[in-house]
Amino acid sequence: MNEQSPIRTETAREFRPDTPAPTRRRSRVGTWLILLLLLAGAGAAGYRFYLAPKLAPKTESTADGAPARGKGARGRPGDMPQAVGVATVSTGEIPVVLSGLGTVTPLATVTIQSQISGYLTEIGFREGQTVKKGDFLAQIDPRIYEAQLAQYQGQLARDQALLQNSKLDLARFQRLSLQDSISKQNVDTQAALVKQNEGTVAIDQAQVDQQKLNIAYTRIVSPVEGRVGLRQIDQGNYVTAASTNIVVVTQLHPISVVFTLPEDDVARVMRRLRSGAKLTVTAYDRGDANVLATGTLDTVDNQIDTTTGTVKLRALFDNKDESLFPNQFVNAKLTVDTVRDTPIVPTAAILRGTPGAYVYLLDSDDKVVVRPITVGEADGTRSAVTKGLAVGDRVVVDGTDRLRDGAKVRVTEGGKGQPAAPGEPAAPGQAAPGQAAPATDAPATTSTPAAGTPPENPPQKRERRRERPAAQP
Repeated sequence: MNEQSPIRTETAREFRPDTPAPTRRRSRVGTWLILLLLLAGAGAAGYRFYLAPKLAPKTESTADGAPARGKGARGRPGDMPQAVGVATVSTGEIPVVLSGLGTVTPLATVTIQSQISGYLTEIGFREGQTVKKGDFLAQIDPRIYEAQLAQYQGQLARDQALLQNSKLDLARFQRLSLQDSISKQNVDTQAALVKQNEGTVAIDQAQVDQQKLNIAYTRIVSPVEGRVGLRQIDQGNYVTAASTNIVVVTQLHPISVVFTLPEDDVARVMRRLRSGAKLTVTAYDRGDANVLATGTLDTVDNQIDTTTGTVKLRALFDNKDESLFPNQFVNAKLTVDTVRDTPIVPTAAILRGTPGAYVYLLDSDDKVVVRPITVGEADGTRSAVTKGLAVGDRVVVDGTDRLRDGAKVRVTEGGKGQPAAPGEPAAPGQAAPGQAAPATDAPATTSTPAAGTPPENPPQKRERRRERPAAQP
């Protein structure tokens, strides 16, 4: 290449076979794809918001001009009345009930033991038998104690004779002392001997009484009324005094329940007890579903348990049917007071949120308003309202999940009902607001036209449109 050539070697690019092809064509293809996607999105949006509402069929109307909730009536959720169930605020009584966990505790549990040692010769009870106070339970062999009693009785008779003789001698010495025929020392010695013999007789009498008591202990009787448990020793065994258990007797009538309450409730309970009121206690089973017995509060413990912050209370129950069993776990409910003549609403109607406790109040225009309230005592499904509601007000108890202040609602038949989902067709048999319930066999998309007004879309024409494509070959 000469120097006059317009192409210079230092600026010319060498041709290399392995150099990749330019990517400008790929860039143009990607740009066109993005433009096509944008055009498709714009077309879909235009059809959705502009053309579709014009092509949609007209919704049918009811007799009062309100749109029917049929298949063609899509509507927004806020345009359709919410189906709700309501309840009327009434006046009544609410018992103030305090609940606590309790244990059935017998008033007397006696472990029968022998007070003397000996062989058990007889069992006088049957396991599980109900005995009364003084009933015979067991017999210990009394022969050894009877022999000892005879021995001590003999000693007593001998010592009583010695005492009698010493008393006669003392009388003689006293007469001789008056005649100055005997010294004063002899008289005093004889008087001391009389005192000594009197002490010996007293010791003998005590030993006789002790043996009589031992003989009485050989016959074991029940100290309380109750039910005997399982026999813990058999007949023929040797029992030791105060160490061998024979049987356990548990008092069941009456029986008590010891339960606990928080320390914050002690003042209210004590105030009622000081006023002389008899408070009722109801015992429920472990599942807190069935009532076992009803009794009265007997006493309150004299101190609060600092580890748990609770106080113990004891309630008495007659337990004639023996529905309460010793050491049984129960739920005790103490009725402290009764609130009378107060507005009562179902607990399901009370909601809690930013304003605190509130309800949806139904006004005369079938609209709901949010009404803050002050809740008092509650009794399961009912709650007392101290402020915010009056007797006769209607509150929503069912269907509150999608309500808002000022929303239009319709009350379902019977006061309760499940609301239909917004935008969905009404269930067959449900009536629109202000109308009677339609027949159950009528289609959900039909409505009753006003008098003298022909229907806009007769069902027969729709049936023909559906059948017309099927008639073509």
